[in-house]
Amino acid sequence: MRFITLTTALITFAAADTARAGADTPVAEIVTFRLVEGADQAAFAEAASGMTPYLEGTGAIISRTLSADETGLWTDHITWTSMHAAKEAAAAMMQQPEAGPFMSLIDPDSVIMRHAPIRFSLKME
Repeated sequence: MRFITLTTALITFAAADTARAGADTPVAEIVTFRLVEGADQAAFAEAASGMTPYLEGTGAIISRTLSADETGLWTDHITWTSMHAAKEAAAAMMQQPEAGPFMSLIDPDSVIMRHAPIRFSLKME
């Protein structure tokens, strides 16, 4: 009986949280991909850094982390102020001149992008 009560409470909380997720809910943009064959990782990191002025210029970026695992799978994790801001920035990015060097090093067939409202965040300082 306690399990059913806890499950019901969690479902109720999730539904209420989803209903509250509006324009002011921060959103995670998670993009995984691989680099094109022979791409230099340092050159790619520099090209990614070159996107910073555009990202900051949106006025909607909260944070960005770029990582790569031992298999060569990269993850670009950006936190945006809202879903609208995330999708607007993603749509406009390809029009930016600095996106050329960045995108030219990414294998387009490997890209998986998703956006998700942030439900919990822990920041250690």
